[in-house]
Amino acid sequence: MLARYLTAATIARVGAEMVVFTLVLLVLDRTDSAALAGITGAAYALPAIVTGPLLGAWLDRTPYRRTALALNQTVVGAVMIAMLAVVGHSPHWVTPALAALAGMTLPLVSGGFTSMLPSLVPPERLPRANSLEAASFGAATITGPAAAATIAAAASVEAAAAVIALTAALSILAIGRLPALSPAHKTQEPFLASVIAGLTHLARTPRLRASTVTTTLLMGVVSMLLITLPLHMASLGMPRSAAGYLWTALELGSVTTALLLGRFQTRWRPEHVVMVSVAAYGLAFTAWPLASSFAVLVVFAAVTGLLEGPMLPAMFAARQVYSPLALQGRVSTSAASLRIGAAAVGQAAAGLLVPAIGTDTALLLIAASLVGASALGYLSSYKAVAHAG
Repeated sequence: MLARYLTAATIARVGAEMVVFTLVLLVLDRTDSAALAGITGAAYALPAIVTGPLLGAWLDRTPYRRTALALNQTVVGAVMIAMLAVVGHSPHWVTPALAALAGMTLPLVSGGFTSMLPSLVPPERLPRANSLEAASFGAATITGPAAAATIAAAASVEAAAAVIALTAALSILAIGRLPALSPAHKTQEPFLASVIAGLTHLARTPRLRASTVTTTLLMGVVSMLLITLPLHMASLGMPRSAAGYLWTALELGSVTTALLLGRFQTRWRPEHVVMVSVAAYGLAFTAWPLASSFAVLVVFAAVTGLLEGPMLPAMFAARQVYSPLALQGRVSTSAASLRIGAAAVGQAAAGLLVPAIGTDTALLLIAASLVGASALGYLSSYKAVAHAG
C-alpha cells in the first residue's frame, strides 16, 4: 500500500515542480519580464494561504480524500493548457489570474498526501515512511525542473506545459488506486471551528511552531532561487533553462541524506534537526557566487543539498509527533499553505529585487536569510517556553 501511495504522490509532485519552473520560463520567454514571472509564481502560490486550512479541515472530516487529490490534478492540467493560449497573447493580468486558479488546491499536493501517512502506516514504520516521503518530494524536485529544462531546451517551453497536463492525467489514474480512508476526525463540530482548532494547535504547540516557523521562512527564501538561478546563468555563459539542472543537483544531495540518515534522526528532537539543517543549508550558499563555471556550481549545489536532506523527514516527524491523528489533515495542509504562501512572497520579491541587486548579491542574501530563518525558529520556541515558565 505504501508503494501505491508513493507512486501517486510522486507523480503529482513531479507535475507540481514542473509547473513552478515552466511558468517562469514561459513568462520570461514570451514577455521577457522578470517582474511578471515573479508575480505569476506568487499568484500560483498565494491562494494556498487561505485554502490550505480549509482543505485540511475538509480532509480530516471527509471519506472522499481521493476525489480531493484528483480534483487538484484536474485543475492543474486544465490551467497549463490554458496558459499556452494566453501568456504573451492577452493582458498581463490574465496570466497570474489563471495561475491563482491552479494554486487554490495546491496544498493537497504536499500536505494532503502527507496527512494520509499516519492512517496508512503503523507508528513503528513512520520514521522509514517519512524518509521515503522526503525522497518522494526530492525525486519530484529532481525530476520536475530537470524535465522542464530538458523539454524546453530540446523542444520548447510549450511542450513542457503539455507534458505537465499529461502528468496530471497519469496522477489521477494513480490516485484512483489508493484506498478510501475513513475520516480521521468524526465530529459534529462546526466546520469553521474545526479550521480554527487546527490553526490554534499549530500556533500554540511550541516545538511544532519552531519547526513550522523555520520551514515556512525556508520556503520563502529558497523560492527566490526560481528567479535568481535562471538570471544567474548568463554570468556563466549558459541558457536560462540550465538552472533546472542546479535544482536537480540540489535535490540529489537532499534525497541522499534523507534516505541514509532517516533512521538515525529519531535520536534527536525533530525541530532541532530542522533548525540545524536549515542553518547549514544557508551557510553552504555563501560559496555559490565563487563558482567560476557551471560545472563547479553543479558540484556546489549537490553538496548544499546534502546539508538540507535531514530537514524534510524531521519536518514530517514534528507534525506527527506533536499532533494527534484527528488533526493531521489540518496541521499538514495549514503548514503547507504557510510554506506555499511564503514561497509566493519570496518569488514575487525576487522578481523585483534580483534584477536591481544582481545575482551574486542575491545568493548571499539567500544564505544569510536561511541562517536567520533557523534562528527565528529557535526564538519562537524559546520565547514560548520562557513565557510558560
